[in-house]
Amino acid sequence: MADVPVSIFRKYDIRGTVEEVDGNPAQLTPRVAKLVGQAYGTYVQRELGLTQVFVGGDNRHSTDPLKAAVIEGVASTGLPVTDIGPVMTPTVYFASASHDNAGGIMVTGSHLTTRYNGIKMAYGKLALAGEQIQALLKLIQTDDFKSGAGTTAQDLDMVNRHMATIQTKVNMGDRKLKVVVDAGNGLSGTYAPPVMEALGVEVICLFCEPDGTFPNHLPNPEDPDLTKDLEAAVVKHGADFGIGFDGDADRCGLIDDHGHHVAADRLLALLARDLLTRLPGSSVVFDVKSSQVLPDLIRESGGEPVMWMAGHSLMKAKMHEIGAPIGGEVSGHLFIGEDYYGFDDAPLVALKTLELFSKTDKSLSEALAELPSMPATPEIIMSAPDDVKFKIIDAVRDKLQDDYEVVTVDGARAIFEVGWGLVRASNTQPAITMRFEGRTRALVADYMRRFNDLLDDYPQVERDELLKQIKAFSE
Repeated sequence: MADVPVSIFRKYDIRGTVEEVDGNPAQLTPRVAKLVGQAYGTYVQRELGLTQVFVGGDNRHSTDPLKAAVIEGVASTGLPVTDIGPVMTPTVYFASASHDNAGGIMVTGSHLTTRYNGIKMAYGKLALAGEQIQALLKLIQTDDFKSGAGTTAQDLDMVNRHMATIQTKVNMGDRKLKVVVDAGNGLSGTYAPPVMEALGVEVICLFCEPDGTFPNHLPNPEDPDLTKDLEAAVVKHGADFGIGFDGDADRCGLIDDHGHHVAADRLLALLARDLLTRLPGSSVVFDVKSSQVLPDLIRESGGEPVMWMAGHSLMKAKMHEIGAPIGGEVSGHLFIGEDYYGFDDAPLVALKTLELFSKTDKSLSEALAELPSMPATPEIIMSAPDDVKFKIIDAVRDKLQDDYEVVTVDGARAIFEVGWGLVRASNTQPAITMRFEGRTRALVADYMRRFNDLLDDYPQVERDELLKQIKAFSE
């Protein structure tokens, strides 16, 4: 039985430290990465009938040895493996989705600090998740691997074919746009700006030079502390908007023409409304953390709103199941399925947004101002031990159901008089998260207090952030 750190096998991916942290040894080493490759190669042959695998990696310094180990592991199970070089995560997804009986593995730490790295895994248009990732762990623990001699090859042109494909998915209007792109020193800075420029967009680049130490800021466009440079540059240059990519370009975030952050569910509202003019009656998938404004707008626009569990792999699977042409979640993962594969491809989301605004005289801020809006909290993250967080959610859900209508697709979303409150267990960290929305700030504060009272029996939950938000919304 191979000894591997069980905690790195998470719901959506594998993620762990690559160096000693606080006296604890590195979790994700080349030895572990090879075992993951062996398990993946075994699983996808036995369970999914795959016949080829594409492997890519981001530009952080720990990636190359991990990627080499993954390739060695997959090939040892008899599968042919193609190394597609340093790429963005959606390029691996593109390779997997656009080839028959194919899978993809991406070695990336995404937006995390350089002491971490991770492995994301795909098959066809979908991503391995949940029980599938636990099945890989079981194969490793039981040393139950297929054995063979798979060939290895290299295809460094895959990323260019990916970019050429998404360029054909937009038809720009007459308006000439100016945007600022903040790549956070990830690989999106190499590949996304040239496509935008080829479509007639003026691009001002921030931190577009690849640097795996991320010397300017961590590439996480949903963290307002990390988008200040982008916000300032949009205002300074009079740009139409700013686009920030995360480290592996499966998420992007927008800054409007006034330098304000655009919530991902509001961007999804704009893109979904536009799509529904072409595909009326379509389903739009969104996560439980999204504003109530979104499903209301989808219905008004002739679409069918479908609320689902948060998590990029779960969202993609739901879209695939019901044939939805678009979806997205508050974390910034948006999925385009119209004439495309339905995975989270941030460069394509950026191009679709550019296309939309090339056909209107409205600014991004004006378009957003036309959408209904209610006061809402950010996602409130509270530390809670992994071994009790789901039990706490179950207990709080049961209490809420005594008094309110509760949506239980992912945690508990209580429907209040003119708003809602959500509590759910994080699938990526030892925490529970909350989010609230209401007609007034005072109502939002009241909803938070109701949830806070329900946590009195659970001292394991660190409530400082919730109390801080209650105070802020009460002022």
